[in-house]
Amino acid sequence: MHYLAVTLLLLFVYLELSFNLEFSNLVVGLFIAGFITFLIRPRSGPIDWGRLPSSIWALVQYLVILAYDLIKSGIVVARLVLTPKMRLRQGIVAISAECDSELSTALSAHAITLTPGELVVEMDDEGVMYTHCLDVTEADKYMAEAQELRKDLLEKIFQ
Repeated sequence: MHYLAVTLLLLFVYLELSFNLEFSNLVVGLFIAGFITFLIRPRSGPIDWGRLPSSIWALVQYLVILAYDLIKSGIVVARLVLTPKMRLRQGIVAISAECDSELSTALSAHAITLTPGELVVEMDDEGVMYTHCLDVTEADKYMAEAQELRKDLLEKIFQ
């Protein structure tokens, strides 16, 4: 029953975004919503409504930090590329995800990959993300701090 409720909620979101109520779109939306529900395997059980405000606040913080990182990194990459000498010190940095769930680890890797100048090229079984950076001079320190912040916020969102 829980899977059905999540599927119907996702179907509603899909229909709202597509703004198309034709029968074929309903079938496609139902298929997509069912597939996503199958992939995420939502937890059934009581919802702790008391922690909802802190989860929403952590989500807002996470999105603001992600947007800030995107803008800041975009400017840095543009400056690196447009500089006549182009002082790139490329390399691969190992970053430990240290997240409790696979979803948090995947979202953390996604946030890193979205950021201009950084790309997660591989992840091992222990959750270590091997990330290519355009400038690795201070990447170890900065990325470890950023990952710790992402991990803390994702734990507040999903626990």
